[in-house]
Amino acid sequence: MAYFFKEPSHTFSEYLLVPGFTGADCVPENINLITPLVKHKRGEKAQLYAHTPLTSAIMQAVSDDNMTVALAKEGGLSFIYCSQTIENQAAMVARAKSYKAGFVTSDSNVSPDGKLFDILALKERTGHSTVAVTSDGTSSGSLVGLVTSRDYRVSRMNGTELVRDFMTPIDKLVTAPSKTSLKEANDIIWEHKLNCLPIVDEKGRLMHMVFRKDYDSHKANPLEMLDSHKKYIVGAGINSHDYTERIPALVEAGADILCIDSSEGYTAWQKNTLSWVREKYGDTVKIGAGNVVDGEGFRFLADSGADFVKVGIGGGSICITREQKGIGRGQATAVIDVSRARNDYYEHTGVYIPICSDGGIVHDYHFTLALAMGADFLMLGRYFARFDESPTSRVSIGGNYMKEYWGEGSARARNWQRYESGGLHKLSFEEGVDSYVPYAGSLKENVTLTLGKMRSTMSNCGAHTIPELQKKAKLTLVSATSIIEGGTHDVLLKESVTPKGYSQA
Repeated sequence: MAYFFKEPSHTFSEYLLVPGFTGADCVPENINLITPLVKHKRGEKAQLYAHTPLTSAIMQAVSDDNMTVALAKEGGLSFIYCSQTIENQAAMVARAKSYKAGFVTSDSNVSPDGKLFDILALKERTGHSTVAVTSDGTSSGSLVGLVTSRDYRVSRMNGTELVRDFMTPIDKLVTAPSKTSLKEANDIIWEHKLNCLPIVDEKGRLMHMVFRKDYDSHKANPLEMLDSHKKYIVGAGINSHDYTERIPALVEAGADILCIDSSEGYTAWQKNTLSWVREKYGDTVKIGAGNVVDGEGFRFLADSGADFVKVGIGGGSICITREQKGIGRGQATAVIDVSRARNDYYEHTGVYIPICSDGGIVHDYHFTLALAMGADFLMLGRYFARFDESPTSRVSIGGNYMKEYWGEGSARARNWQRYESGGLHKLSFEEGVDSYVPYAGSLKENVTLTLGKMRSTMSNCGAHTIPELQKKAKLTLVSATSIIEGGTHDVLLKESVTPKGYSQA
């Protein structure tokens, strides 16, 4: 006979946190949101941490290299989408890894015989206004000069001028030798009031560039996610079909952590993928798996070698898996169940495997609820799709700005690898929709506000850290009437009525 769960399946909106004692030092500015991303043994630290518990979803409409850089600056992590060619995804990873490295390999290079047209084309392609002029036009040729936006005026030039005639030549540049440390390079930049410092070897060949803006950026973003080489931490999605070709390319491009992108993770295909990674790379490649919605699914992926486990089926705003297949579980109940299994696994094995709550987040307070229920970090699609940094277009609909947003299970995504376990290279039916979400502006402003709310809520619960929140949190189910009571009620909001003869500014 089929197994029936005794309790109904609940969503985040059906819960509230009950305040705990708040000590004098438990104020928002003292709240630490650091959280482990990968498994670790009792008494040891995880090899990868996030400074804020936010990751962006493995979706075409959300996570490209631009989103990766923007979120890394705020202490979070993006998983660059895998429903594209291996070459394109690896290129995105490489661009994100090289965006800020302290010592940056120049991606804008031209020879002295190039023309202004070439400079403008490079600027259009890379977005960078500083172009290195090398003897052969490569990133490792002999440095002969630099071109910045101050070296030319498009309105007074026809585009055919040779680079050698308007560049700043090497004898007028300040450069530094190959053994220069990052601190020394920054000191030189400040001493000489430079925007860029080329690093050259003993033969005069260009090795790296150090930019003033990278130093300024680090000071403005103290939570940014950097590796030991001062490069951004980059995640990438994979599937369980072409992983033997995709994973080596992503690792070579510099990906720090991978995640299997699938609508359902309790499968032989995910086990095969994890086994292949462990056989080829051991524990050097970090990889998450999922999605699951109960303890049984968690234990399967934990035993298969997953570094973290993703929780959630059918809870995403653009996901229609539950409607189409009747598969899934309320996100709150799923997180609670999997968290309990994670804690039991840790108790018996001494290995802590972080869990990621994926989907079901509608309001900012849901973030803290999911963490209190046991999630170590969250994966969000709709939330990030609204921002300037997402890869989709901003459009005006009915006088309001919107951003395009579509699911990986939609026909538009053509991501059959996420759902099809057989040999048909197509979607049999859709499990996602094509839609719009309200445009919300910049990522930094919105994430700062969201994190502020999370820290305030944790302060109300008397918790300085996420693990402390999970131990101290008191949660209560609420009735339908209580949910109504939690919003505005029994008043007439000012914006809904304007008195006669009165105009609002």
